Amino acid sequence: MSSTKMDTFSARELPLLIESFVSQLKRGQLVGSKTVAINTASLLREIVSRSPWEDIPTLTGLLKAVGKRLLRAQPRELLIFNVVCRVLHIVNEDYSSVEVVNEGGTSNKKKGHAGGGAGGAMKGNETPAMGLGQPGTGQPRNLGEQVARSMDRAALNAFHLKSLVIQEINDYIVELEKTEEEIADNAREHIHSNEIILTCGRSATVEQFLKHAASKVKIHVIVAECAPAYDGHEQARALAGPNIDVVVVADAAVFAIMSRVNKVILGAHAVLANGGLVAASGSHTIAAAARHHSTQVVVCAGLYKYSPMFPFDDDRFNTLVSPDTVLAYGNGDLVDAVDVCNPRYDYVPPELVDILVDHTGGHLPSYLYRLLQENYNYAKDLAWSIQDE
Repeated sequence: MSSTKMDTFSARELPLLIESFVSQLKRGQLVGSKTVAINTASLLREIVSRSPWEDIPTLTGLLKAVGKRLLRAQPRELLIFNVVCRVLHIVNEDYSSVEVVNEGGTSNKKKGHAGGGAGGAMKGNETPAMGLGQPGTGQPRNLGEQVARSMDRAALNAFHLKSLVIQEINDYIVELEKTEEEIADNAREHIHSNEIILTCGRSATVEQFLKHAASKVKIHVIVAECAPAYDGHEQARALAGPNIDVVVVADAAVFAIMSRVNKVILGAHAVLANGGLVAASGSHTIAAAARHHSTQVVVCAGLYKYSPMFPFDDDRFNTLVSPDTVLAYGNGDLVDAVDVCNPRYDYVPPELVDILVDHTGGHLPSYLYRLLQENYNYAKDLAWSIQDE
């Protein structure tokens, strides 16, 4: 089978891949922030690899269209928006690094200033269009031949660009897979011997962060149970081991024990552009209690969780889950008399956060603008159109 037919066959599979991924998002089959991010990046890599694009506007249009489709399937999932914006940034960054060079070794930028010569002036019959075929200019005499060669160069540059983009996305996926381990490498800079650490909810990043610190020193960990989901019990079981003394407490006891806590370490579902957090329900209460007692709040989050979006509406980023765990449906009379909300996340304002820790180290929330510029700068004019309908 020829490569053209193979490419066409591969391109026909893309709608099936997209539909399958959209179905998984709608049904909630992708569990975990890292899982959603890796699968989104892998899907975008397939679009770049299999789609028959030849220029940047076509590719960015495809990526934005898929991004809108994924956000419609799960509009409150910020990680999808983050990954699409990061891939758009990669595409535009790689495109800016590709130079179109002519056969004679002269770039287009230099060619635009050519034609003056030693005399500095053109002859009357040497207009820019007519001068293309002059001897000594290094250009083909036939205009049709020059157009054909330009098309060949464009196709060659598109091929090189596709290889570059795919390689960058592969590196990005590897970065996503190793995020937790690289964040854990910074644990010894923030946790010291015999410190009392308070955390809440279930976070694999926080788990590895604490375990890495416990490999060198002994620590005491207090885990808030995070009712009504009680994810804290699962986190406590995962943390139990050598050099870690784990205690589970009720959420209502957090303020009472905060005076004995040396440090609060939280995970995050997303970090917004102003430095605020979308974190597990109950995180806001813990952060507010820590601020009252002047206890340091450290947040462990990968770069892929840093979002260029601002929290103009806090509820936009939250998700309401079944209230049955708060008030069982068996209480028929009471259920009909009250309205019960069971939010999955809390919004934690940036003034309650002291340090953000990612794989590059620790940062103040005020430094977040710089990290966002490095990761999304090239896509800043394209990213917002993903959400426009």
